[in-house]
Amino acid sequence: MNLSGTYDSDNIFAKILRGEMPCVKIYEDEDVLSFMDMFPQSRGHTLVIPKQASRNLLDADADVLATLIRHTQTIARAVAAGLKPDGLILTQFNGTAAGQTVFHLHFHIIPRYADMNMGRHSSGRMADMSDLKDLAEHIKEHL
Repeated sequence: MNLSGTYDSDNIFAKILRGEMPCVKIYEDEDVLSFMDMFPQSRGHTLVIPKQASRNLLDADADVLATLIRHTQTIARAVAAGLKPDGLILTQFNGTAAGQTVFHLHFHIIPRYADMNMGRHSSGRMADMSDLKDLAEHIKEHL
């Protein structure tokens, strides 16, 4: 797939932003939304997305990116404080070949625990909603 293209307003994140699909929210303001990944690679896997439509980092407005990365840092700090992982991975994919599966710009915050293996991206195993809600509350306490 080409790295550029037309933004698909029916992607899952656009539907979440419009309230057509549920999510377990961590943070929301006029610029960004952060929520728990429904198919987590690790306990506490969190996503941060801009509300402005863009397929990936390469076609996003620079001001949107600046705001997005500031919020990503704040939420990553809350994930670290609330869940106490041994480390954090932050990822952002651009294009199918790079692993992008949802074509709306987003950052992954993936907690790493020394005694736990990390799952694969887009593994297809959905998390338990009550577990996600509990993890989100631990993260929100530190925002």
